[in-house]
Amino acid sequence: MARLKDKYVKEWAPALQKKLEISNKMVVPALDKIVVNMGFGIVEKDVQKKIIENLGALTGQRPVLCKARNSISNFKLRDGMIIGAKVTLRGDRMYEFADRLINSALPRIRDFRGVPTRGFDGRGNYTMGLKEHSIFPEIVDTGNHAVDVGMDISFITIAKNDAHARELLEIMGMPFAGR
Repeated sequence: MARLKDKYVKEWAPALQKKLEISNKMVVPALDKIVVNMGFGIVEKDVQKKIIENLGALTGQRPVLCKARNSISNFKLRDGMIIGAKVTLRGDRMYEFADRLINSALPRIRDFRGVPTRGFDGRGNYTMGLKEHSIFPEIVDTGNHAVDVGMDISFITIAKNDAHARELLEIMGMPFAGR
């Protein structure tokens, strides 16, 4: 069992239930899934392959390729071209990724002052963006900055509102700005 999942079950869920005054333990806020999305646009095949390999190494799971739906001649984009990749994490892999993100990747960001709180969507989900994925220790620095693209990370919870989702993420150790 993942370290973060074990802590959630044994310590954090009962603490959240008491703090939020929830009588039913099945309604206590919990992570449902984490979606990691990388949109890299039109790049060369070898760069595209390296980005997809890096996303697979970060998440421990093979990414799903995202293709363009429309052709846009001004951008030299054709219908069916691969322009992104995404991974949906659940269970132990989700908790392991969250643990690596919170405890090892985010502290490696230069001049880091916390993640913004404006990423909540009103339904208990939180999305944040990273400018480069090389902050993860799994990524070996090749010196090729053309391969270094950003990513969006969405934390999908079962919380009914943003306040409960924020309590969950704070108890997990998410470093929000202005705390």
